[in-house]
Amino acid sequence: MTRVEPESSSAFELLVVGLRFIFDLILLAVVLTVIGFFIFTDNLQRSQPEPRTADGIAVLTGGVARIDEAMKLLTQQKAKRLLITGVNRTTSTEELKQLASQGDQLFSCCVDIDKEARNTIDNATETSQWVARNHYNSVIVVTSNYHMPRALAELARVMPGVTLIPYSVVDNNVHLDRWWTYPGTTRLLISEYLKYLPALARLGATQLVSKLITGKTTVAVEDPSEP
Repeated sequence: MTRVEPESSSAFELLVVGLRFIFDLILLAVVLTVIGFFIFTDNLQRSQPEPRTADGIAVLTGGVARIDEAMKLLTQQKAKRLLITGVNRTTSTEELKQLASQGDQLFSCCVDIDKEARNTIDNATETSQWVARNHYNSVIVVTSNYHMPRALAELARVMPGVTLIPYSVVDNNVHLDRWWTYPGTTRLLISEYLKYLPALARLGATQLVSKLITGKTTVAVEDPSEP
């Protein structure tokens, strides 16, 4: 006589195979995420290469010395105008001038202040509108080194075709060398990396849609280590 296996046994085996597949996918995602984090931290800029000249400078507020570094670049005539994006609505121009060690006289002629942006996505939106109004083709992006990857991803997403030149501000309180021995730095880097991943996904999705519609993608981000 031919023995017929119960249907419940077959269903159970399929369930086990499915759960194992899902577990393997989750494990792979975790491993790739961890590897990506180490690549992320290793690629953060530890120094400030001299940027080439550009049409404009955009500085994203939120970190120590960002505005001061951006004003120095403007004083050195690295660009025509400077946008300070993400300024608190209660902050006055005089208070911003106090953050600049040089070039405060340029506020009246060459500095634009955005008080609408509340996060990096808003920073990118306001910067893209500023770039469009001024018909700029290249922008020096000034922000903290740990924040730069996310800032570039959001800016590249909304400004295809505009050359982005990163100028990373190095915060001495953020210890990138042997970061794992500094709990505060470790928490900051993990938090920034987890915010960077969705930004990278949004950029990738935008590029994919652009590729499908136009047949090409245009994202220009210069390597600051190159002359």
